[in-house]
Amino acid sequence: MSGAVGIVKVEACDPRGPDAASVIERLSGALVTLTGDGGTSSFDPTDVLVPRALFVIARVGQGAVIGCGAYRPLEGDVAEIKRMYAEQGCGGAILAHLEAAALANGYRAASLSTRRVNARAVSFYERHGYSEIAPYGRYADRPQSICLGKMLRP
Repeated sequence: MSGAVGIVKVEACDPRGPDAASVIERLSGALVTLTGDGGTSSFDPTDVLVPRALFVIARVGQGAVIGCGAYRPLEGDVAEIKRMYAEQGCGGAILAHLEAAALANGYRAASLSTRRVNARAVSFYERHGYSEIAPYGRYADRPQSICLGKMLRP
């Protein structure tokens, strides 16, 4: 992706490393401000260190990290998108990278959960083809959460 901020590069990254820790901390801070919860209880970096999982960061060229995202196995051929965060308009590039990698890893669909109050995130996912699905897992009894899903296509 290129734009006013330069070329954005999305790359795999160890979620325990300093680049990941820095951007995850910014994500958690933004979520605390917006929702009162940093979302850390629903993500453990080791969740994306298993087969068919991925954690990525986005950076401008070789410079600053401006976003992150991940997927992990949910069930069967469904990947769960986690820890999406984007600065400077890089969210679409991160999501496209995750979806393409998940498809290459044998997933046919992607699901995620976000807070309903996070209207910007809900709108972002809807613009990228996600629609509301039945709540799953830990989100089943959480009316403040919305679960979204999408079939992945080559």
